[in-house]
Amino acid sequence: MLYGAYQAQVDMMAPAKAFAKFLVGAIELLPSSLRDDPVVRWFSANNEMLARSGLTHSRPSFGIDVVRVDGRPVAVHEEAVETTPFGTLLHFAKDTDEVQPKVLVVSALAGHFATLLGSTVRALSEHHDVSITDWHNARDVPLTAGTFGFDDYVAHIIAFLQRMGPGTHVVAVCQPCPAVLAAVALMAEAGDPATPRSLTLMAGPVDTRISPTAVNELAHQQPLSWFEQNVITTVPARYEGAGRRVYPGFLQLGAFVAMNWQKHLDRHLELFHDVVAGNKVKADATKAFYDEYCAVLDLHADFYLQTVDRVFQQHLLPRGLLEVGGRTVHLEAIRRTGLLTVEGDRDDICGMGQTMAAQDLCVQIPHSRRRHHLQPGVGHYGVFSGSAWERQICPVVRNFILTNS
Repeated sequence: MLYGAYQAQVDMMAPAKAFAKFLVGAIELLPSSLRDDPVVRWFSANNEMLARSGLTHSRPSFGIDVVRVDGRPVAVHEEAVETTPFGTLLHFAKDTDEVQPKVLVVSALAGHFATLLGSTVRALSEHHDVSITDWHNARDVPLTAGTFGFDDYVAHIIAFLQRMGPGTHVVAVCQPCPAVLAAVALMAEAGDPATPRSLTLMAGPVDTRISPTAVNELAHQQPLSWFEQNVITTVPARYEGAGRRVYPGFLQLGAFVAMNWQKHLDRHLELFHDVVAGNKVKADATKAFYDEYCAVLDLHADFYLQTVDRVFQQHLLPRGLLEVGGRTVHLEAIRRTGLLTVEGDRDDICGMGQTMAAQDLCVQIPHSRRRHHLQPGVGHYGVFSGSAWERQICPVVRNFILTNS
């Protein structure tokens, strides 16, 4: 019912958005003397804002065609190394013979596509051989593929690391940090030769009892049954995953926007004025951000509910009670993997100390192979994207990987 109501609203707005897009295109064909008239600019900007409104459920492109290696441009092409119904191990292969440390970037399955980490991948690719977990939109996964829960997520991480082989380093961004810790601990305890050499956890909810944010408090305000009854719905018949139970991406994005609604409103007003004024560079940057931010995917219901239960309500990992596939996760089994934790001091999604908690939990990692980095002046997204990431945080990650290679 919930998804059906959303889809009905999308269908109702589609003709108006299509007509608005047509008008913007028609105005672009006018002579410059008419196109630059203030009234025409205002009219065009209004229609462009209407045409851009709403969400998309299609995965954007990473757009990484070239990176610089040792100061020279090198072509990049994507390779699907391993694919399951639920995700792809995507390799950013570079046209170079230079041997670089292998890095698996584990992206969140939290309402956005892995392409949200485009700038993360681009910066890392200059000095590393990068792959990423490219999770599939649950509404496009047929019921015949089966269910996908927290244990399956961990199993995918282990399988992808095994496919990449010994000597790999892991960078986990946000939500997957607890699952990645569990995967590395299980691999270490089993003596798996593909156990990563280093593990970087960035702005992730390892222990949400520390400095709880509005996101954490929401998870405790209601029992798990409330989430199942109120935010879980089924995919409509028109999609390949028809009938699959999901937590819709449009709800997740709505929750994120609600946390900072004034900020998003101000940015859209600025975008409108930039379009009217012809500030193309600034307007294009804002459009690029929201094109990515408003591209959403649905989460598998089992994965969402189990994550809420295990990570945000019961805190099983920091309490030493987490089980994956019938095996208890022992973080003390991690001995030979270096650990770097990264946080932003203005993060309103993952509070300060929640990620650093891993330092106290992984007691068998030598102190010489541990490091914590607190980045001043950045919020959640600033930890893995933007100028602070590129100029200050990424060099820390690069040096840590080099030290543990």
